[in-house]
Amino acid sequence: MLKVKGKHGEYQIEGSGKTQKLNAEALTLDQVELSEGHFHILREGRSFRVEVEKADRSTKEFIVKVNGRSYELKAQDEMDLLLEKLGMDKASAAVIDDLKAPMPGLVIDINVQGGQEVKKGDALVILEAMKMENVLKAPADLTVKEIQVKKGQTVDKNTVLIKF
Repeated sequence: MLKVKGKHGEYQIEGSGKTQKLNAEALTLDQVELSEGHFHILREGRSFRVEVEKADRSTKEFIVKVNGRSYELKAQDEMDLLLEKLGMDKASAAVIDDLKAPMPGLVIDINVQGGQEVKKGDALVILEAMKMENVLKAPADLTVKEIQVKKGQTVDKNTVLIKF
Protein backbone atom coordinates (compact mmCIF):
# COMPACT_ATOMS: atom_id res chain seq x y z
CA MET A 1 0.00 0.00 0.00
CA LEU A 2 1.11 3.54 -0.74
CA LYS A 3 -0.29 6.69 0.83
CA VAL A 4 -0.03 9.90 -1.20
CA LYS A 5 -0.66 13.35 0.25
CA GLY A 6 -1.22 16.39 -1.93
CA LYS A 7 -2.77 19.82 -1.82
CA HIS A 8 -6.11 18.35 -2.89
CA GLY A 9 -6.30 15.47 -0.43
CA GLU A 10 -4.91 12.19 0.73
CA TYR A 11 -5.12 8.95 -1.26
CA GLN A 12 -4.34 5.30 -0.57
CA ILE A 13 -3.18 3.23 -3.52
CA GLU A 14 -3.00 -0.58 -3.46
CA GLY A 15 -1.84 -3.01 -6.12
CA SER A 16 0.11 -2.45 -9.30
CA GLY A 17 -0.20 -2.87 -13.03
CA LYS A 18 -3.59 -2.58 -14.71
CA THR A 19 -5.76 -3.25 -11.65
CA GLN A 20 -5.28 -1.10 -8.58
CA LYS A 21 -7.38 0.28 -5.76
CA LEU A 22 -7.67 3.99 -5.05
CA ASN A 23 -9.14 4.60 -1.57
CA ALA A 24 -10.46 0.98 -1.62
CA GLU A 25 -12.29 1.55 -4.95
CA ALA A 26 -11.28 -0.67 -7.88
CA LEU A 27 -9.41 1.26 -10.54
CA THR A 28 -8.58 -0.08 -14.01
CA LEU A 29 -5.95 1.80 -15.99
CA ASP A 30 -4.42 1.40 -19.43
CA GLN A 31 -1.01 3.00 -19.25
CA VAL A 32 1.68 3.52 -21.89
CA GLU A 33 5.08 5.08 -21.22
CA LEU A 34 5.73 7.47 -24.11
CA SER A 35 9.24 8.38 -23.02
CA GLU A 36 11.20 8.63 -19.78
CA GLY A 37 8.86 10.22 -17.23
CA HIS A 38 6.03 10.78 -19.76
CA PHE A 39 2.91 8.59 -19.77
CA HIS A 40 -0.46 8.31 -21.48
CA ILE A 41 -3.19 6.85 -19.26
CA LEU A 42 -6.74 5.79 -20.14
CA ARG A 43 -9.31 5.43 -17.35
CA GLU A 44 -12.98 4.78 -18.09
CA GLY A 45 -12.67 6.29 -21.56
CA ARG A 46 -10.88 9.44 -20.34
CA SER A 47 -7.39 10.27 -21.54
CA PHE A 48 -4.65 11.69 -19.30
CA ARG A 49 -1.16 12.89 -20.23
CA VAL A 50 1.13 12.53 -17.23
CA GLU A 51 4.65 13.90 -16.84
CA VAL A 52 6.89 13.36 -13.82
CA GLU A 53 8.48 16.80 -13.43
CA LYS A 54 10.42 16.10 -10.23
CA ALA A 55 11.11 12.89 -8.37
CA ASP A 56 13.02 13.20 -5.12
CA ARG A 57 13.12 9.62 -3.95
CA SER A 58 15.08 10.41 -0.78
CA THR A 59 12.25 12.58 0.60
CA LYS A 60 9.55 10.80 -1.45
CA GLU A 61 8.37 14.13 -2.84
CA PHE A 62 7.15 14.38 -6.41
CA ILE A 63 5.79 16.96 -8.82
CA VAL A 64 3.52 15.38 -11.41
CA LYS A 65 1.85 17.24 -14.26
CA VAL A 66 -1.52 15.81 -15.37
CA ASN A 67 -2.99 17.30 -18.56
CA GLY A 68 -0.88 20.44 -18.06
CA ARG A 69 -1.70 20.95 -14.35
CA SER A 70 1.05 20.40 -11.76
CA TYR A 71 0.52 18.56 -8.48
CA GLU A 72 2.98 18.33 -5.58
CA LEU A 73 2.83 14.94 -3.86
CA LYS A 74 4.43 13.34 -0.81
CA ALA A 75 4.38 9.54 -0.75
CA GLN A 76 4.55 7.17 2.21
CA ASP A 77 5.17 3.45 1.83
CA GLU A 78 4.14 0.74 4.28
CA MET A 79 7.26 1.25 6.44
CA ASP A 80 6.62 5.02 6.70
CA LEU A 81 3.00 4.37 7.69
CA LEU A 82 4.03 1.83 10.34
CA LEU A 83 6.64 4.19 11.81
CA GLU A 84 4.06 6.99 11.87
CA LYS A 85 1.51 4.73 13.58
CA LEU A 86 4.07 3.80 16.24
CA GLY A 87 5.06 7.44 16.71
CA MET A 88 8.57 6.76 15.47
CA ASP A 89 8.42 8.75 12.22
CA LYS A 90 10.22 11.78 13.72
CA ALA A 91 12.77 9.68 15.62
CA SER A 92 13.86 7.72 12.55
CA ALA A 93 15.53 10.82 11.08
CA ALA A 94 17.53 11.57 14.25
CA VAL A 95 20.57 9.35 13.58
CA ILE A 96 22.00 10.11 10.16
CA ASP A 97 25.63 9.33 9.42
CA ASP A 98 25.75 9.75 5.65
CA LEU A 99 23.95 10.51 2.41
CA LYS A 100 23.90 7.63 -0.06
CA ALA A 101 23.01 7.61 -3.73
CA PRO A 102 19.41 6.37 -4.02
CA MET A 103 20.16 5.13 -7.56
CA PRO A 104 23.10 4.82 -9.95
CA GLY A 105 23.93 8.08 -11.70
CA LEU A 106 26.33 10.92 -12.48
CA VAL A 107 27.21 13.59 -9.91
CA ILE A 108 26.32 16.84 -11.72
CA ASP A 109 26.97 19.26 -8.85
CA ILE A 110 27.90 19.38 -5.17
CA ASN A 111 26.42 22.35 -3.31
CA VAL A 112 28.23 21.96 0.04
CA GLN A 113 31.71 21.57 1.44
CA GLY A 114 33.27 19.91 4.48
CA GLY A 115 32.51 21.63 7.78
CA GLN A 116 29.42 23.38 6.44
CA GLU A 117 26.22 23.33 8.49
CA VAL A 118 23.08 22.50 6.50
CA LYS A 119 19.39 22.72 7.32
CA LYS A 120 16.81 20.05 6.58
CA GLY A 121 15.78 20.35 2.93
CA ASP A 122 18.94 22.15 1.73
CA ALA A 123 20.12 20.93 -1.69
CA LEU A 124 23.34 18.95 -1.20
CA VAL A 125 24.05 17.03 -4.41
CA ILE A 126 22.52 16.95 -7.88
CA LEU A 127 22.56 13.44 -9.31
CA GLU A 128 21.61 12.73 -12.92
CA ALA A 129 19.89 9.39 -13.39
CA MET A 130 17.84 8.20 -16.37
CA LYS A 131 18.11 11.65 -18.04
CA MET A 132 16.56 13.34 -14.98
CA GLU A 133 18.30 15.60 -12.48
CA ASN A 134 17.58 14.56 -8.90
CA VAL A 135 18.31 17.03 -6.12
CA LEU A 136 19.42 15.16 -3.02
CA LYS A 137 18.50 17.19 0.05
CA ALA A 138 19.59 17.22 3.66
CA PRO A 139 17.33 14.86 5.65
CA ALA A 140 17.85 16.90 8.86
CA ASP A 141 19.88 19.80 10.30
CA LEU A 142 23.45 18.46 10.08
CA THR A 143 27.11 19.36 9.71
CA VAL A 144 28.94 18.05 6.64
CA LYS A 145 31.95 16.06 7.80
CA GLU A 146 33.36 14.96 4.46
CA ILE A 147 32.45 14.89 0.76
CA GLN A 148 33.09 11.36 -0.60
CA VAL A 149 32.57 12.05 -4.34
CA LYS A 150 33.60 14.57 -6.99
CA LYS A 151 31.65 16.48 -9.60
CA GLY A 152 31.49 14.39 -12.80
CA GLN A 153 31.91 11.08 -10.96
CA THR A 154 29.67 8.12 -11.78
CA VAL A 155 28.24 6.41 -8.70
CA ASP A 156 26.38 3.18 -7.99
CA LYS A 157 23.28 2.83 -5.85
CA ASN A 158 24.09 3.15 -2.11
CA THR A 159 27.47 4.83 -2.74
CA VAL A 160 28.21 7.16 0.18
CA LEU A 161 28.19 10.70 -1.20
CA ILE A 162 28.53 12.77 1.98
CA LYS A 163 29.43 11.89 5.59
CA PHE A 164 27.86 13.89 8.41
